[in-house]
Formats: sequence, structure tokens, C-alpha cells
Amino acid sequence: MPVTLVTSPLAQTVIGHAISVHRALGPGLFEHAYGQCLEYELESHGIAFRRQVPLSLTYGTLRLADVFRADLIVEDELVVELKSIERLLPIHHAQAMTYLKLSGVRQALLINFNVRKLTDGIKSFLAQ
Repeated sequence: MPVTLVTSPLAQTVIGHAISVHRALGPGLFEHAYGQCLEYELESHGIAFRRQVPLSLTYGTLRLADVFRADLIVEDELVVELKSIERLLPIHHAQAMTYLKLSGVRQALLINFNVRKLTDGIKSFLAQ
């Protein structure tokens, strides 16, 4: 899977807010709790986002509406997929890349909150 460095100021800002949430809560909670707290941080800082964004898939002339849901799309520039799992697997990387393709957004962050140091649980992806 192609993994790239975080390049956008928006991604850096979102990572900063995710780190704040992780420092306050620590690992071990459900994904939903981290998501709500991250949404609170983004909203508190005036950062526009959409939650649980439906993504559709087109195959030939068949359109499958709302077959996926991206956890967050921030400022219509960044897909943020949240996890709270033992470790990220290749399927999670593939999920992030699929969401990039279907959303038309250029960058994605995959954030796993179930780690001791949050920066160890963050992967950044760019659309190809």
C-alpha cells in the first residue's frame, strides 16, 4: 500500500486535534467515543466537516448508492477514517484508499486510537 507523509496543513491540524483527544482519553475506548470527541474539537475550532458520509459505487451502468460510509470528510479535502483496534491491517489501508477513490478527495488519514502514542497509529494516504 502506498503510504505518504502528511503534507497538508489541514491534515496536520486534524492530527493535532486527534492527539489532544488521545492525550485526554488514552487508548481502550470504543471508536465512537473518540469520533465524537474529535468532532467536538473540530467544531470548537471552526473546522467544517461531515460525519458518516455515504459513498456510492458505480460498476458499469449499475450504481450502488450509499454502500460505504466515511467516518469524516473534513473541509471537503480530507477523509478521516477512525479505528480503535489492536493494530491496523492491510484491509484498513485498502478501505482508506477506496474511500479516497469514491469520494474524489485527495488525502485520507487512517487514525487508530488504540495505541500508546497516537502518532504510531496514524497513516496518511494520497489519491493516485
